[in-house]
Amino acid sequence: MTILTRRNFIKTAAAASTLPLMGRAAFADEPLKVGYIYLGPVGDFGWTWAHEKGRKAMVDHFGGKVVADYVENVAEDQSATPVIKDLAAQGHKLIFTTSFGYMDQTLEVAKAYPDAKFEHCTGYKKADNVGVYNNRFHEGRAVQGTIAGHMSKTGVIGYLGSFKVPEVVMGVNSFALSAQAVNPKIKVKLVMIDSWFDPAKEAAAAETLANLGCDVIATHTDSPAALQVCEKKKIYGFGQGADMSRFAPHAHLTAIEDIWGPYYISRAQAMLDGKWASDDAWWGMKEGAVVMAPYNKSLPAPVVAAAKKIVDGYMTGTYDVFTGPIADQAGADKVAKGEKMPLDKLAGIDWYVKGVES
Repeated sequence: MTILTRRNFIKTAAAASTLPLMGRAAFADEPLKVGYIYLGPVGDFGWTWAHEKGRKAMVDHFGGKVVADYVENVAEDQSATPVIKDLAAQGHKLIFTTSFGYMDQTLEVAKAYPDAKFEHCTGYKKADNVGVYNNRFHEGRAVQGTIAGHMSKTGVIGYLGSFKVPEVVMGVNSFALSAQAVNPKIKVKLVMIDSWFDPAKEAAAAETLANLGCDVIATHTDSPAALQVCEKKKIYGFGQGADMSRFAPHAHLTAIEDIWGPYYISRAQAMLDGKWASDDAWWGMKEGAVVMAPYNKSLPAPVVAAAKKIVDGYMTGTYDVFTGPIADQAGADKVAKGEKMPLDKLAGIDWYVKGVES
């Protein structure tokens, strides 16, 4: 298959021969060594930052039983292969590769190191020693779309995306469907920037969306740059991966917070217990992996109540934004009335719903 790569804003900071391994402590009783590969810098205040918080939570939970190293700013191309390989060669028995574009590289290294276990985030290819894991981010997008549907005065809202991969397509569609449940006439303008972390591109895309009449913008890239544009333009926006309200206190309505710590703890425990097995994990609100950041105090009480209703629906299993009828951009029926799209279908979704203008 063709790999969709994330083009780094910051170039890879590690050569295979000299990995800048961070956060290591020495223990005499041979602790479990866990490695992480990060796309961006740990200070991006978004995707990578959330994974780094999860890594730290895992280390704190186990004390001296687990040590964990990371390499940041690793590009999603073949240059990732020697970085992953070097972690395995240095004795890391559990390695997390935390971005979609590391999928084939992870599988390649896993073949060469059958005694190590690997977990790839947001991918779909598995092996005996390779599992995949993801969060149901689209649950949070449904909350954001509900808020956007209530708060938009123009009936035009925006979505800043990275690549057309299932994770992003799910987010766009969830955002659109939930907003349309509030206002059936609402339109979603979509701009993709072919990057996950590029503050200059993110800001420029937000400017474009604002110029197209969008008065609420959801971000699906990793820096707070787009939110800072929203703040300047006096329009609304949502953070990605973490609470970004410090960068846009008036514009930031809420954010999807990715809580990775419990998952990382569970997988390290499985290694310690000798019970690790390749899995396909999809955690969401019910598992505490997808959490909404505090709502902006400017949100009217009825809007907050509507948002909380969506959260409660996911927590109890009584709500699913991907319940038909759902049509695609051309108006063709994709999901029949009353039917729900199963996760295996969502995992490969490559079409946008009606009302999305890309």
